[in-house]
Amino acid sequence: MKTLFVTPAVLLAMSCLANTFAAQPDWLLRGQNYPATVAEVGDTVVLDNGLVKRTIRTKNGSGTIGFDNRLTGEQLLRSVRPEALLNIDGTDYAVGGLVGQPIQNYLNPDWLAKMTPQPNAFVLDRTEFGKTQQRFAWKKRPEWMPKDLPWPAPGVSATLFYRAPAEGFVGAAPARKVLLADDFLQQKLDPAWTAHYSKAHDRTSFENEGKVGEIMALPQTFAAVERDLPTGTQIVQCKIDPGTDRGGLWGPGIVLMYPEKNIKFNLFAIKQKFAVLDEPAEKYQDGKSYLLRMRIVPGAVFCESSLDGKAWSLVRKVDVAGTPRSVRLGKTGRDGALVDNDKPSAEKAELGRCKFDEFRAFGEQLPPTDKGPVGLQVEVHYELFDDLPLLSKWIVVRNGGESTVRVKSFVAEMLALTESESTVDENTTWNYPKLHVETDYAFDSMNIRGANAAVSVGPDPQYKTQVNYGLKTPCLLQCKPPLGPDLSLSAGQQFESFRVFELAFDSTDRERNGLAMRRMYRCISPWVTENPILMHVRDAKPEAVKLAIDQCADVGFEMAILTFGSGFNYENADPVYQAKIKELVDYGKSKGVTLGGYSLLASRKAGTPQDNTQGVPARFGVMPCLGAQWGIDYLKQLQHFMEVSGLAVLEHDGSYPGDRCAATNHPGHHGLEDSQWVQWRGITDFYKTCRARGVYLNIPDWYFLSGGSKTGMGYREVNWSLPREYQEIIERQNIYDGTWEKTPSMGWMFVPLTQYHGGGAAATIEPLKDHLPHYDLRMANLFGAGVQACYRGPRLYDADQTRTQVKKWVDFYKAHRQILDADIIHLRRADGRDLDYFLHVDPLGKEKGLLMIYNPLPTPVAKTLSIPLYYTGLTDSANVRNADGGTKAYPLDRAYHIDLPVAIPSNSYSHFVIQ
Repeated sequence: MKTLFVTPAVLLAMSCLANTFAAQPDWLLRGQNYPATVAEVGDTVVLDNGLVKRTIRTKNGSGTIGFDNRLTGEQLLRSVRPEALLNIDGTDYAVGGLVGQPIQNYLNPDWLAKMTPQPNAFVLDRTEFGKTQQRFAWKKRPEWMPKDLPWPAPGVSATLFYRAPAEGFVGAAPARKVLLADDFLQQKLDPAWTAHYSKAHDRTSFENEGKVGEIMALPQTFAAVERDLPTGTQIVQCKIDPGTDRGGLWGPGIVLMYPEKNIKFNLFAIKQKFAVLDEPAEKYQDGKSYLLRMRIVPGAVFCESSLDGKAWSLVRKVDVAGTPRSVRLGKTGRDGALVDNDKPSAEKAELGRCKFDEFRAFGEQLPPTDKGPVGLQVEVHYELFDDLPLLSKWIVVRNGGESTVRVKSFVAEMLALTESESTVDENTTWNYPKLHVETDYAFDSMNIRGANAAVSVGPDPQYKTQVNYGLKTPCLLQCKPPLGPDLSLSAGQQFESFRVFELAFDSTDRERNGLAMRRMYRCISPWVTENPILMHVRDAKPEAVKLAIDQCADVGFEMAILTFGSGFNYENADPVYQAKIKELVDYGKSKGVTLGGYSLLASRKAGTPQDNTQGVPARFGVMPCLGAQWGIDYLKQLQHFMEVSGLAVLEHDGSYPGDRCAATNHPGHHGLEDSQWVQWRGITDFYKTCRARGVYLNIPDWYFLSGGSKTGMGYREVNWSLPREYQEIIERQNIYDGTWEKTPSMGWMFVPLTQYHGGGAAATIEPLKDHLPHYDLRMANLFGAGVQACYRGPRLYDADQTRTQVKKWVDFYKAHRQILDADIIHLRRADGRDLDYFLHVDPLGKEKGLLMIYNPLPTPVAKTLSIPLYYTGLTDSANVRNADGGTKAYPLDRAYHIDLPVAIPSNSYSHFVIQ
């Protein structure tokens, strides 16, 4: 019997190889073929490594004008945006940027010559090129790593230095107070507007087909909305696209309603002229959208037009007494009345469309502004890495002025991305652009999708020509903190943002994209490849700890953690207690075993209620504020304990989950707006300090980019209270599911040697010698996957036969450490109905693959499996060694598969090494 298994990953890989745009050779199979470069090319800076390329214009305005996925030949960018945005002291400032792009669907290179610098933006001053730099110091632990990895990851850097414009930020604040603004982007018309429709046709509407602001009506009929004007209105302004309307005097426009008369200003579409008080004036350009403005002064109204909102032309001045009480937008009859033409044209009338948006009512002139934060300098940093389609970006703000400024908020990255789908109707789910983006501003989850707090892909309000009627297509990437940072910068101080990482995908296949992400984490967070074999010691008494250390050293375990419930206390500041822990640390070192301990942060109270987060419900009910004195002291205490004792592991349960604090009397932050940033910076600075000292970080949250080593591979505590036979299958399912985006070394599992959360004798393994088959299978699951578990109990073995079994698996793991810590290709998920199996692959290793197969059935299974070997890097043949040491050569077919006969005993497993 033969079971065929062709993975989508392999089919996609084959199509990539055949793609004429695909880079050769496949970057996922080769080590060093795509060195990063940075250079000035004409009026641009170009970062390119043959996999991805970013092009930044540097003359006559600055901005990213190209983001090429060189793997597929796709252009990821459809429009230009500023390189960053800053809110300083409550005013928004762009860093670079270009204006003048006629549509947002795509960027024609010919348009760039006519595009100009964004007004009132920081301007590019100079550029510098160099090499990548480490984000923080990392003391490597090579004894836990399958192979050495460079730090920093090699590549190139470019820094663009921006300054205030020479004339200062003249007019940085609005020239007039905005009293009312409506861009008609909502789902329904704002109820403040009253709609008036002709009955000449049942489709007459100001919300045609769900698009607020779009009029559908017959040419000489009315369709308008009306609302009262705010007190003090001095200007009303609206952007109008005449579309296919041919209403003549009933053409789209604005009506100001005075007590004695109405002033109407509209587009006379038949003659392509503006009209005021129903009298045609000068011509306008057909096919263009126009801004119509009515400027109100005592005794008169000035009717003005503009294409760009900068240059205004006077169409007509109208004398009028009094103050307007309301405004109408739309198609209206003579004098702005809500009537149809009583003498319609003899020609057959057809429905026409026109569009209104960007309505504004402005008030008084604001007082002249100063020249803005002229002393600020902004650095925009880019890094491009060798051999990966991966870019990094961040900003630094330096206060070179004399006054203190406040950085209220920022956007470190904004990209107008090409959309992945064009859906006319509203979608509840969307396909997103083929770009994985994450930042180190991450917390509150064991996976990146939940932790990626600062990254959003949402609608682009500038993209008015997209297919989606509601303009809701997610195609604008923004990387910004959800709150704050709201930090003060004194003269001479600087502020640095989080880091953004952008990884281009070359397919939509889950496995291939997962391989790319795992390669990325090994590059930008290489400490995640440290994968020590560890034990959870449940009793911190010296004799119990020494017993655990002795057993760890005897069988080859590399780490012992004084875990939750053991009695160990990281917060104990007593020097005598710390000295006793140091004795245990030193004892462990003498045996080659690293000792560490557990500390709980989230979901517990601080010393006093005032030191907890205030005003906002905490993620886990209660949370100490790291900006309170207790929080500041807590992090100092952990660091001090590590320094004096030599503890080299921190199991930090419930790390900072992004909670906010409204307290105004905490020394570390001034209020709500800066509380999240301050706490995130506090915890990540602490973690980076740990990394510099070689301290291993076991954290159940996504802090990998800030020094974290592991999070849960798949973890529900009550599952380890289930009967043993259930745990076996669930464990393999968790590993299979948990390694799509994580490497095996990035996740931990759990083995309850003693009772954990209940379940009694049926759930636990003690006495170990009485449950050797189960203990053996659990280690086959874990060591066979390269996933380390927390073996929780007082001991690892209780008899010679138990010791022999544990040592067998430790020796197996260490003999194959490089391939077992390598990527997993997902073949068949465990379901208890048939064989389940996965394949480790390492195209650069001596062992190219290692296949683990499990049989959960009570009967033996013999069959031939079709095993995909594309990602092993083998092309023609594979030498396969079975668990007994026998080796056989198998030819690869053109789908890079081999047909492998297997025979797996009941309730057992086997492995095959592929070279």
